[in-house]
Amino acid sequence: MNIPPQHARLMRLATFAALTAALTLALAKAIAWWLSGSVSLLAGLTDSLLDGAASLLNLVAVHYALRPADEDHRYGHGKAEALAGLGQALFIGASALLVASHAIDRLQHPEPIGAPALGIAVILLSLVVTGALLLFQGYVVRLTGSTAIRADSLHYRSDLLLNSSILLALLLASYGWPQMDALFGIGIAFYIFWSAINIAREAATVLMDKELAPELTERMHLLACSIPGVLGAHDLRTRMSGTRWFVQLHVELSSELSLLQAHVLCDQVEAAIRTEFTRAEVLVHADPIDPGNP
Repeated sequence: MNIPPQHARLMRLATFAALTAALTLALAKAIAWWLSGSVSLLAGLTDSLLDGAASLLNLVAVHYALRPADEDHRYGHGKAEALAGLGQALFIGASALLVASHAIDRLQHPEPIGAPALGIAVILLSLVVTGALLLFQGYVVRLTGSTAIRADSLHYRSDLLLNSSILLALLLASYGWPQMDALFGIGIAFYIFWSAINIAREAATVLMDKELAPELTERMHLLACSIPGVLGAHDLRTRMSGTRWFVQLHVELSSELSLLQAHVLCDQVEAAIRTEFTRAEVLVHADPIDPGNP
C-alpha cells in the first residue's frame, strides 16, 4: 500500500516549513542575544539551532520513509520516521543540558541585560511563527498520522512555552529582576529535557512494534465479525511503521465453504477494516470451522 500523493506532499512541505522557521528564528535570536546578553535568549537561540538540525534530520528521514517498499524492505521504509524521532530527542536533550549549564553560570556571575526591547520583539516574532507552524503541523499529523511530524510538532510546542517564558523573563528583567532570566533558563532547560524524553518514548513505541490502542483493535475485531459468513476472529495483531498500520488476524469460516467463497469473505474483511482505517494494510488468514462442532 503506497502513501497517497497528497499526504506525501504535505509531509514534505511540513518538514521544509519547520526547517525554514527554525533557521529564521535562530538568526533573529542570535542578533538579539548578541546585543542583549540574555541567557534566556541564548536558551531560545540554542533551541532554535538544534530545532534546525532536528528538522533537517526530519526532512531527510521523511524523504526516505516515503519511498515505496522494495525487495530489501518489503514493509516499506516507514520506521525511518521513528529513527528521526530518536535523533530529535538526542538533539533536544543536548540543548537542555547546554541551556542549564549556561543559566547556572549566569546565576553565579550575574550580568545586566541589554536591549530588552529588541529581545522582546524577537520573541513576539517567534511566538507568531511557531504558532503558525504548529497549526500547519497539526493539520498534517491529523491527515497523515506521521510519527516524525508528530515528534517535530511536540518539540515546537515546547518552543511555544519556551518563548513565552523567555518573554516573561525579559519583561521581569527590564523591570529590575535580572536574576529571573537565569532562573527561567533553568526551568526551560528542565522542560526541554522532559520533551526529549517524551519524543524518545514515542519513537521507541514504533520501533518496538507496540500494538495500536485497544479501542482501535477492538473496532477492527468487530468489523471483521460483522461480515456475514464470518463465525469469529482471533489472533488480531497490529503494529505501526511510519504512517502505515499493519494488521494481521485469523477469521473463522465454515469448513463447508469452497476456497473461492472463503477467499471472497477474507477480501470483505480486509475491505471493511481498510474502509474505516485507511492507513491499515490488512492480512487475513482463514481458519476452517465445523459449523456443527464449533
